Amino acid sequence: MTSTTSSSTTSEKRRNRIGTKNGDLYQWTHIPYDQINSNYATQEYIQDKIRENESVEDIIEPPESHDLHVWQYEQIRQFTLELNHFAVHFSDVCTAKTCPKMKATEDWLFLCASHKATQECSAIDYFFHTLDNTSALLNSEKLFPKRIEISTSSLKQFPSIMRRLYRLFAHAYFHHREIYDQIEEQTHLCERFVTFALKYSLVPPSSLIIPSPK
Repeated sequence: MTSTTSSSTTSEKRRNRIGTKNGDLYQWTHIPYDQINSNYATQEYIQDKIRENESVEDIIEPPESHDLHVWQYEQIRQFTLELNHFAVHFSDVCTAKTCPKMKATEDWLFLCASHKATQECSAIDYFFHTLDNTSALLNSEKLFPKRIEISTSSLKQFPSIMRRLYRLFAHAYFHHREIYDQIEEQTHLCERFVTFALKYSLVPPSSLIIPSPK
């Protein structure tokens, strides 16, 4: 009886109440992964570590004995969520007129795969097409019917998702550097993304064209 009450209390504390002010959001005690009483424990664990401003390496390091396939899946979901916020920062300066093609430097042109046949898109359309398509894939009941177990056959989706998501950083870096630098200084999102991609061999180093931070 005592154990049930404790779990319920822990779960209740980890919830933002309706009407909570922005400054008071997520003001719960961060606890070890195995003590999070939630169906979304891995997601909550990752987000807690991000809010605590832990190092990039600590944020991408899984809890002991955690399923690595599930860990990769949840990290990619988190990157997709954060990249949706990232993309919004560029919507006023990255338009069909200013960036009619999805480029990173003048040497890299990316075609959008979110169509029946791959085709050119403006950069901002590529951003949102890619993010929408990624969200649809990650929420596919056919590919990922359970968030607590990832089939081996679905793992092949990860490299292609990561490769396309990386292009959003690359365009921002080479064409909207000032905004990119402001966001990266606050979030280290690209650094975390690249560190994760290399740790799990999800993007080939030859495709990582943004210079590493010194």
